[in-house]
Amino acid sequence: MAKPKKDFGKHQCRPLFLYSCGRESTIWERPLLVDFGFPSDRLLKLSEPKKCPSAYLQQRPRQSPEWLVSPAALNYKASPRILDLARPKVLHPEFRLAREVPTRVKTAAVLARASSRLQHLAEPRAREVTCCYQFSLPESVIRPVSKLAQEAVASPRTLELARAKRLHPDYVPLRDAEWPVTKAAKQAVATPRLVELAQPCQRPPVNSARFNPDAFTVKETAKKATCSARIQDLARPIKR
Repeated sequence: MAKPKKDFGKHQCRPLFLYSCGRESTIWERPLLVDFGFPSDRLLKLSEPKKCPSAYLQQRPRQSPEWLVSPAALNYKASPRILDLARPKVLHPEFRLAREVPTRVKTAAVLARASSRLQHLAEPRAREVTCCYQFSLPESVIRPVSKLAQEAVASPRTLELARAKRLHPDYVPLRDAEWPVTKAAKQAVATPRLVELAQPCQRPPVNSARFNPDAFTVKETAKKATCSARIQDLARPIKR
């Protein structure tokens, strides 16, 4: 399987392409200019910088790329405020430059190799877990209980803590999704007041409320209102 596949096509007469895939190589078709690195006329034209259009040069207010400075700007004297704003920002008086590394490691310490004794001391201490048994033990194994634990007597505090948490005296369990309705509730007749309260709130349509010109007007009484001392006290933010 490691042998290359033979080509029995049009290259049978060429021993050089005996094991070719049937496609002609493009390596031998390179132009001669590629070897010498001479750019073509097309590359030279593309490498030229982009020129400004003539319409832009005609609309430009100046002929030279340098801006003309007016005599008033040349003779202008900056005010103290401008001079103050032109000053660079000063570093904070408590600013400190980056300190050098406090400790330098010697080359001998960098190239040092730990001995087998140091590697042995660097290993973590292996402690045996005795609080539980391994899963490989059979289920019939019973954990041994010490004689002191068998003869121990719980204190009143331990017995109090061992009691399960009781429910609240006012706790009401969840009722079923369905509960019986009384006969009086089935025969009840709503009063006119209940019928009035059961009607949904009528709001104006969204189209008329959105284009209401008086939606953001403030009443005259609200403009002349004065906050009481209690409202001012409640409006103060909480100090944390």
